[in-house]
Formats: sequence, C-alpha cells, structure tokens
Amino acid sequence: MKERGKTRKTLAGQLLLAHPTLRDENFRRAVILMSAHDADGAMGVVLNRPLGRPLGEVSPDFALTPLAELPVYRGGPVETGKLILVSWQMNEQAGELQLNFGLEPERAFELFRTPGVTLRAFMGYSGWGKGQLENELRHNTWFTAPLELYNLGAADGPALWRMVLGSLDPELKLFADEPEDPSRN
Repeated sequence: MKERGKTRKTLAGQLLLAHPTLRDENFRRAVILMSAHDADGAMGVVLNRPLGRPLGEVSPDFALTPLAELPVYRGGPVETGKLILVSWQMNEQAGELQLNFGLEPERAFELFRTPGVTLRAFMGYSGWGKGQLENELRHNTWFTAPLELYNLGAADGPALWRMVLGSLDPELKLFADEPEDPSRN
C-alpha cells in the first residue's frame, strides 16, 4: 500500500478516505480511523458521522458520568448497537501517535480530562474481510493519510473529509470542494 510515496505494511493508525466517486451511503465522503489491518482483514471507525446525541443519552450507563456529554459517532455499518470508546494522543517525546480502541469505561474516565487526549464514542465499526480492503485500494476506492498530520477537531462531518482529502493533492482539492449535488453548483 502506498501513502505519499511510502510503502506501508499496515494501515492501523492511519486515515482511510473515501474516493470522491464512492457512492455507497455507508462510506460516501467518509474518513475512517483504522484500528487494525493485517492479513486477516481490517477494522476502523468512521470519524465524520456524528449522531447528534451525547453518550449519556445513547447509553444510560454513562448518564451520570463525566462522559455523559461526549459526542457519539456512527462508526460504521457493522454491529451498530455496539459502543466503542476510542482515544488518541500525540506523544511528542516519542514522535508517535498513541491510539486506544475499545477502552473500558474506567480508563476512558481517566483519559477524559487528560490534556492532549481526544476521546470519542462510536456506535458500530467498519470492517473488511481477508483481502477485501487491499482489493478496494487496488481499485482506487480509498486514499490513505497519516493521522498525526491533521487536527481532526478542526472540522466535522463532510468538512473533515474535504479538509483531509483536499490536503493530499491539488487535483483532489477540486473534487473535495465539489458540492454534494453538482446540479446546485
């Protein structure tokens, strides 16, 4: 797999961006944070599909906790009733990103007020079987980008997809800035 001239063995910890021509409603203009990718398959969560509901409303278990107002996102079309807590933080000293998928609530409470930590809740996830994602990459269904280059809190929804995709290549910026309905241009 190629990413800006580099060959990568895994996409875990990377961003996967839908090609502008991808029409599947589950992934149209999606930005996916990849949590796992190996010979057996791949998994990640869609970062730019906010549900518009806080965690305390989605899960009564969190209603009276510090995480009650944490926004919840639709992580993908697989196991949409499953709640997944995710955090990421740049370790400046090591120069690497620390990702935590499937956090236990107690650990999420600890990380909630930690400076520099981004914490999100997702309902469901996105998954690919053995060889499926590699095939989609060969057919240019996705672009990849390193997570650590982007301030993911700077935009949400389709704006996040436009921001990241548009930064990869000037030609892609034209596609990214295209309106949802070109007839309304």
